[in-house]
Amino acid sequence: MARALMFQGTGSSVGKSVLVAGIARALTRRGLNVRPFKPQNMSNNAAVTQDGGEIGRAQALQARACGVSPTVDMNPVLLKPQSETGAQLVVRGQVRGNVKAREYQSVKRELMGDVLEAFSALAQEADIILVEGAGSASEINLRANDIANMGFAQAANIDVVLVGDIDRGGVIASLVGTHTVLDSADRSRIKGFVVNRMRGDPSLFSEGMTAIAALTGWQGVGLVPHLDLLRDLPAEDATDIEVASRGKGMIRIVVPHMPMIANFDDLDPLRSEPGVSLEIVPPGKPLPDCDLIILPGSKSTISDLAFLRGQGWDIDIMAHTRKGGQVMGICGGYQMLGHEILDLEGIEGNPSRVAGLGLLNVETSMTRKKQLSEVSGELLPEGVAVKGYEIHSGRTRILGRVEPFAKINSENDGAVSADGRVWGTYLHGVFDEGAARATLLKRIGHQIGTAIDHTDRVEAALDAWAAHLEQNLDIDALLEMAREV
Repeated sequence: MARALMFQGTGSSVGKSVLVAGIARALTRRGLNVRPFKPQNMSNNAAVTQDGGEIGRAQALQARACGVSPTVDMNPVLLKPQSETGAQLVVRGQVRGNVKAREYQSVKRELMGDVLEAFSALAQEADIILVEGAGSASEINLRANDIANMGFAQAANIDVVLVGDIDRGGVIASLVGTHTVLDSADRSRIKGFVVNRMRGDPSLFSEGMTAIAALTGWQGVGLVPHLDLLRDLPAEDATDIEVASRGKGMIRIVVPHMPMIANFDDLDPLRSEPGVSLEIVPPGKPLPDCDLIILPGSKSTISDLAFLRGQGWDIDIMAHTRKGGQVMGICGGYQMLGHEILDLEGIEGNPSRVAGLGLLNVETSMTRKKQLSEVSGELLPEGVAVKGYEIHSGRTRILGRVEPFAKINSENDGAVSADGRVWGTYLHGVFDEGAARATLLKRIGHQIGTAIDHTDRVEAALDAWAAHLEQNLDIDALLEMAREV
């Protein structure tokens, strides 16, 4: 009989995702068969699963921590924002349509069946399921028909550990305030609390832990100090991407931060690469002089391209290329580099056709059917092995003679300009393999001494994080809180 325990937060980005990943690795190292589960996720950072669907990349990381391949059951409902008020709805790995924020409040009641079915499927193969909530447990305005937090906990009959972030301040108020606003039935589901991201001397907050326990009646399960190695794990949310800018290397890579940026963990291997300075440029600032500009993936290519032009970044990109600089587009960024983007069916909004940046001799037509697959091949012309995944709706057509960026599953992928300075590809994860990353950085003049696969860094960080949590959390108490399902 499987057991389950849910981790909810006092707010978004309190560290739930990486906390669950670390606990999953710790329990897996104890010999338990662990599975991650998030009923509803909102993210444009998606992963392709072996069963042909897509889920949030946070759950893919958690699956890696468990030593298993990700499946669509681990994140049955995924919302991929396409605007400030609308999102693409993905259920059990497949697109079900587009929904507006207000409309979704009534739609989600119909999704509880899918969520519970996925949860039940995981329970057939696990000793314990670690469930991650979404956003804040205290959003009582969204409690009706909830499938992400207390609504799911009640439906699945599981208990909850509440996570607060001391680094952002007000953690006592946020934990105690959550206790105050919840009704008695939901409040009774919470059995313990964790205070995350402590910096400095933990003993300075011992009285705070005592006060929270006294005011709520919940058990303090741990005060978790910040761990620098977490920088090698994917960021939880696009709001965290600014902190991804780091490094003072001789090679400078610049990324314009567009509103619908997607799969931005493509950049993580560069962020960790010695000798490379990666800079995420926020709106309102020009793109600085650099060696390489990367246009990352986008959930809404046409609107992000309009935003890019509105910032004047297109002018910066053209000036950069005239001076001999290099540009790389990944997925949606690749589509932007072509001559034209056609969305005649209104996949991303109103039917339209817009001019691209014109740096590659290609054009893209948006299609309703998504390409979702794990792929492997080789970079061209170097012949260096590369692997990753594709997740996109558009189909890109070559308009004239161009060199392919790679050979993927025996077919040409992407395009390279005649002068070799502009590259486009649909391959996400292109920098993960050490040899492939070394090859691409060599094109812009950077030599890597030892090519380290980024997955090795992630594995080492997960192991270190799990050991850190074993020291600072009462793992045995968490296991006792897990209910049979």
